[in-house]
Amino acid sequence: MYGLIGKKVKMTQIFNDDGHVVPVTMVEAGPCVVSQIKDENNAGYNAVQLAYGQKSKRKTNKPMNGHLSKSGLETARVIAEFKSIEDFEYKLGQKFDSSIFNIGEVIDVRAKSKGKGFAGTIKRHNFARQDATHGNKHTERAPGSIGQASWPSRVFKGMKMAGRKGSDNVTVQNLEIVDIDKENNLLFIKGAIPGANNAPVFLLKK
Repeated sequence: MYGLIGKKVKMTQIFNDDGHVVPVTMVEAGPCVVSQIKDENNAGYNAVQLAYGQKSKRKTNKPMNGHLSKSGLETARVIAEFKSIEDFEYKLGQKFDSSIFNIGEVIDVRAKSKGKGFAGTIKRHNFARQDATHGNKHTERAPGSIGQASWPSRVFKGMKMAGRKGSDNVTVQNLEIVDIDKENNLLFIKGAIPGANNAPVFLLKK
């Protein structure tokens, strides 16, 4: 497999062979079940759909229930597609877990970052404060000018302004797998990854 769906557990630290502390993120990698196989004949491209986790049966509608039942599942928390490996025979209901990864392997991790609500330009775009003196009255955190006067008489698209911060899909590249607990399907990934604890993450092999 070229990737796997998992769940962020928490951040912690471990000691390497040199006795140095390494900050790591614990990620539950799978198990994921093959819920659909796509190829050139039925979809026009090659991919494998994986299903991870469970949720309440009453939150799964009938079309999705019928789709998952083909692979022996009743519910799934997350469904995602990954590139399939050529000349590998996938089967519906086949399971993949942390065993597809190796210690020392470098992977990319994609997840949705924490939502921080409506934020000003200082917090959202790292703007500097204005002067707190020299005639400036109570506008220390104001963004300042956002355009011109008579021409072009509009605000350009993409102007950095206050607005919703976070809750975006973020990919962190080149993270090293420091350790693997295969019994519990846990990966110890060096560094931090986006998202809150128990949030779904996508582990992408290079």
